[in-house]
Amino acid sequence: MIPRNEILSANAHYAADFGDKTLLAMPPARRFAILTCMDARLDPAKFAGLSEGAAHVIRNAGGRASDDAIRSLVISHKLLGTTEWFVVHHTDCGMETFTDEVMAELLDESLATAHYDNGWSNVTSEGGSPEGHYIDWLTIKDQMQSVVDDVRRIRAHALVPRDVRIHGFLFDVKNGTLIEIPAAREAGKLAA
Repeated sequence: MIPRNEILSANAHYAADFGDKTLLAMPPARRFAILTCMDARLDPAKFAGLSEGAAHVIRNAGGRASDDAIRSLVISHKLLGTTEWFVVHHTDCGMETFTDEVMAELLDESLATAHYDNGWSNVTSEGGSPEGHYIDWLTIKDQMQSVVDDVRRIRAHALVPRDVRIHGFLFDVKNGTLIEIPAAREAGKLAA
């Protein structure tokens, strides 16, 4: 079965038992948001004990505090009442396997999916674009430091209220545990 058909079949089963989920309110019931990576090994509903309607989950490559992620967090607070935010990066992240320069060079040569074998390389050299040089890919050199940097960036943002609690964690993909980063706890402290 192709992914489109699998998704439609799964959705039909889900919709058949949708029941009183139609009554869920728009604001998240537990009043918090999680910013995390799009990595398929992370399931925020499971690692944070969430059900539908419980929390906002914002995902991007690396779980980084990009302008768009901060936009979503600000909307989450300002319009939907979240008061606590969790930045969750993870071990063995693909964002550690390349640099902005590597990505730009790969895209210069080809837009097709690249291959990884102790480094990234293109399988074909047809149809690239120089546009990759104009994007900050928000790659990661040090996972724990990236969590601290992202918590610090969010805390310092002019649109983030001083009373929103901000936490930083690393999710271990080998054992499923969340590890709080002490320096992120310090960076995310509430303003006096």
